[in-house]
Amino acid sequence: MKNKLIGVLLLLISPIFVSNLFPQLKVFRGAQIFTAAGKIYDNGVLVINDNKIDFVGEADSYSLPADAEVVDSKGKVILPGLVDTHSHIGIDWGFDSDSPTHPDLRILDAINPFNTTFGRARAGGITTVNIMPGSGHLMSGQTVYVKTLKANNVEDMFVRNSKNNEIYGGLKMANGTNSQRGKPFPSTRGKSAAIIRNLFYKALDYKKKKEEAGEDETKLPPRDLGMETLLEVLDGKRIVHHHTHRADDILTVLRLKEEFGFKVVLHHVSEGWKVAKEIAEAKVPCSAIVIDSPGGKLEAVNLKFETPKLLIDAGVDMAIHTDDWITDSRLFLRSAGLAMRAGLSKAKAIESLTIAGARMLELDDKIGSLEKGKDADFIILSGDPFSVYTKVEETWINGKKEFDRSLNEDHKFAVGGYKVFPANNHSHGLDGGIHK
Repeated sequence: MKNKLIGVLLLLISPIFVSNLFPQLKVFRGAQIFTAAGKIYDNGVLVINDNKIDFVGEADSYSLPADAEVVDSKGKVILPGLVDTHSHIGIDWGFDSDSPTHPDLRILDAINPFNTTFGRARAGGITTVNIMPGSGHLMSGQTVYVKTLKANNVEDMFVRNSKNNEIYGGLKMANGTNSQRGKPFPSTRGKSAAIIRNLFYKALDYKKKKEEAGEDETKLPPRDLGMETLLEVLDGKRIVHHHTHRADDILTVLRLKEEFGFKVVLHHVSEGWKVAKEIAEAKVPCSAIVIDSPGGKLEAVNLKFETPKLLIDAGVDMAIHTDDWITDSRLFLRSAGLAMRAGLSKAKAIESLTIAGARMLELDDKIGSLEKGKDADFIILSGDPFSVYTKVEETWINGKKEFDRSLNEDHKFAVGGYKVFPANNHSHGLDGGIHK
């Protein structure tokens, strides 16, 4: 008994137990810090306590605790972890051709946490991503918001509601030429819109039957997972993330949004600059893609670098995304840099990669800016965020370093070229290096 008591006392005073009970503050001092919350600190200090931000400000305004772990970050730049509102990493590509609408499909059931595309995202400074099903359907399924941390179980990557533990995600929809494939898919834009309208009216009828049944289970309609997903959309619990390029297609989405009242984020918006006023009046945010070599589809021919600035000037909340594989997650900063060439301000460029995307995922209370109480998601850069010479040196997620360019395995993801791809989906590393 005495020995057991001594053992317990030794455990209680052990450094491991004490550090777990009272986590040591980690202080990053001396970097230029862009908070994406309206503040820039040239000689900044970022303090994290376990998985949360404890303080951010000027270094001379912070009294350093005696037991804090200090990281010298002089000459570096710190940004919030980047938020990618539209990506297809972590999944195998495929196409279900039985129906143009799949509201019951959950992309979370297709994510492989060992997929090497997550390594590329971390190398690009992306800490949170909206993973989507493909855009070959009018309604391809449920998206999911994940942290890009290293994990053996995808459940550990999901961003969850702290109140009820529910998984955050939206619904992927599309219009234009992607979904025009011939039966059972539509062949025209008019039929595409008709299919969607009919589906939402079917969901409204399903909702009415459920309400009329009340607590009488015998009167409930047969359970329909697709309809239940659409009810979440109609009730504002699930955001529609809508692939759309041409100006007329964008306006079709706005009409559907007005008719059914759902929340929507417009994605890609190649011709968004043509209807920026209408988008702003509808109070609909946009997530734009910025690429340096337009092509691939005729409906995107009018995409231009000026789109993000023109949308913002019109009063639209605007983010930028990768649509990885369309643009590489490792080059996410570069996308905003291209928009800056066309007049986008540096502040708005940073916002478009961070807090604007967080707002569109309705996660801005957790991520997207460096503020006390938010998740400790941030990246350390070697220099100015939009210099071609700057490298992402470290990516931190939930207070843990998940990418370190100085480590050989992580370095491979940063420089491996297009041959770093998910050919080996059984390891977080590459098992032998860059594929030849």
